[in-house]
Amino acid sequence: MKIYRVGGCVRDQLLGRPVKDRDWVVVGASPQQMQALGYQQVGKDFPVFLHPETHEEYALARTERKTGPGYTGFAFHAAPEVTLQEDLQRRDLTINALAESDDGEITDPYGGLADLQARILRHVSPAFVEDPVRILRVARFATRFAGEGFSVASETLSLMRQMVNNGEVDALVAERVWQETRLALGESKPSRFIEVLRDCGALEKLFPEIDVLFGIPQNPDFHPEIDTGVHTLMVTDQAARLSDDPQVRFAALVHDLGKGVTPREQWPKHQDHDERGVPLVLDVCKRLKVPTEYRELAVLVTRYHLYFHMAAELSAAKFLDLFQSLDAFRRPQRFQQWLFACEADSRGRTGFEDQQPEQTDLIQHAFDAAARVDITPATRSGLAGPAIAEEISRLRQSAIADALR
Repeated sequence: MKIYRVGGCVRDQLLGRPVKDRDWVVVGASPQQMQALGYQQVGKDFPVFLHPETHEEYALARTERKTGPGYTGFAFHAAPEVTLQEDLQRRDLTINALAESDDGEITDPYGGLADLQARILRHVSPAFVEDPVRILRVARFATRFAGEGFSVASETLSLMRQMVNNGEVDALVAERVWQETRLALGESKPSRFIEVLRDCGALEKLFPEIDVLFGIPQNPDFHPEIDTGVHTLMVTDQAARLSDDPQVRFAALVHDLGKGVTPREQWPKHQDHDERGVPLVLDVCKRLKVPTEYRELAVLVTRYHLYFHMAAELSAAKFLDLFQSLDAFRRPQRFQQWLFACEADSRGRTGFEDQQPEQTDLIQHAFDAAARVDITPATRSGLAGPAIAEEISRLRQSAIADALR
């Protein structure tokens, strides 16, 4: 029986990146032997065991065979005679098909070390096409390692296109698409995820509302980058610069979906794209089963991001309407999320990437003034019902007006 560290922990160690989780594979052992050594079996589809002390997962070496469509249509075979090389062959990318023994010796049967050196994401074997989740994983790895110069091998990208054309991507379940998207949004350059999906044709299947944005022009006076899809990617990356909150990044990604349905004769203007975008955002969230907090922020950013750009023209009453629409006084943290996403929208334009917009401080200043208002006298004034709310609004509007002078 031999035990090896495998996969991402070996890869990240070789790249000099922090190792978060360690994966182990056991060669030459049976479930009975593992249990005799005190390991607790937890796997159902194939034998996975928890170490008696560290509680890390140890999987028996296994092979897999395609038995049906989609990413669940596999049969697994785990037995003492399965070799390490056979186990590594079922993995997606060569840089993930690495193993390390206790004495530090690296097993690299598929060229993973060379691809690490060359910064290439390359599939291990033709069996790559059998699992559509690998399309998402390649896009996510390209996102994770974007800052280190990794690119997708041309032959791997061709296989991904083949999988899309064969309809394999249609078998992906919403939960898995969202899971990989959320993880990609957590990286420093989330736009790379969208780019890779678009390069292989999967974006049109998974996010048609985003895919259609590419090629749609915007007014060059405000958008020197012109292309709405390019702007969307820039905004998403700017959101990543401003905030590590994936909710902010998702809102940035979908904030301009309404431009995708602007009648062609109105181009490059996009009147009412804010309101047109709301039902599209709701459609995406429903289809992918996006969590409620992500959906709510995305809708608010979509519906009200133009208020940010018009901040210098807003009256005190309009500012108060905005804050109340955002429920900012009860949920100041979400107001800050909205502000981050809107600032990212302003920065996500060619030539504006490093310019902090004046609107950020102006809106924050107005909100702080309104939030500092002591509403206690209004609640104790003897007023009742709507009259109390009207008095509080009057006080807050007055405070905003004073702050704007």
